[in-house]
Amino acid sequence: MKTTQQPFHVRLAYVLISLVIIIYGLYILKDLLIPLTFSCIFALLLLPPCQMLERLSFPRWLAITIVITLTLGAFILLFYLVYIQIMDFEEILPQLTEKTEKLFNDVQIFIRRNFHISKTQQKVEGKKYLTEFLKNNSNIVGNTLSTTTGLLGNLTLIPLYIFLLLLYRDFIKVFFYKAFRSVSSHRVNVVLSKIKSVVIDYMVGLIMVIGIIGILNTIGLYVLGIDHAIFFGFLASFLVLLPYIGIAIGSLLPILFALITKDSPFYALGVASLFGAVQFLEGNFITPYVVGSKVSINSMAAIIALIVFGNLWGMSGLVLALPLTAIIKVILDSVEALRPFGFLLGEADNNDVKRKRR
Repeated sequence: MKTTQQPFHVRLAYVLISLVIIIYGLYILKDLLIPLTFSCIFALLLLPPCQMLERLSFPRWLAITIVITLTLGAFILLFYLVYIQIMDFEEILPQLTEKTEKLFNDVQIFIRRNFHISKTQQKVEGKKYLTEFLKNNSNIVGNTLSTTTGLLGNLTLIPLYIFLLLLYRDFIKVFFYKAFRSVSSHRVNVVLSKIKSVVIDYMVGLIMVIGIIGILNTIGLYVLGIDHAIFFGFLASFLVLLPYIGIAIGSLLPILFALITKDSPFYALGVASLFGAVQFLEGNFITPYVVGSKVSINSMAAIIALIVFGNLWGMSGLVLALPLTAIIKVILDSVEALRPFGFLLGEADNNDVKRKRR
């Protein structure tokens, strides 16, 4: 029986409808998919130590339990260190309050002298605008708190998801064999291996980048004489998880801290210059050379992915955008008909482009 190919506009309609359904599903099911996606990434990252313990004759369930427990212990230690740093701020809280009040009074005097608005009128107008802002944004604040609470509740399931994914990894692999029955098992194994490699390489490279940037930030803040340099330095470095904007966001707190605690505004300017220089080094040298070709996604595709996943999943989407895009690229490169789309996501190779032109 001869099969006829559907017209182009029909196939295009199918593709667009499918995309709409997929994107809508990703948004509606975000409370389930976000922790599950994080769990898959962490499961791939914890797979090598689990396999190492299993080769030492540990039962699979025990090896997984040990690795997850050690990982949770490391996270708890990290949060404890952050908690200690935050508690240290209590010692300088009176100083911060005093400097903040002085800065606020200076701003009021500046407004009164240059715009001829009395302090009383400034307070009245400020209260009015604050009331209007809270009234207009009360729903947004409520929804944000509700979403955050729900997300934190779902995040507590991540260790359980990781345990089950690692425990049933062979069962999941068989599922892929059955789902892609027309494809050889070897080819399925190759694709799964590439996905595992790209996720592990990306995460390891990202951890190295965070460490390097944290050290650079800390050294720079120590040289400038900013207190709590380690806390501010590594806080900004962890925000590298938000590509392109993370370090800039992380610089705001130490800049404000320097502005309040130091007598001269040049300290704040020095902090801003430091983080600007680190941002330049991170974007042009550190990340490209450390992560390198492990996640070969061009800048345009990365920005579009950040916008799409950011709108779908918020802050979590920004963190997951690049590894998910890298996984999508591996899948596209593995399907003959979809390879042009994988090429579109990848880094531009000038030699390859010139060759195609010829």
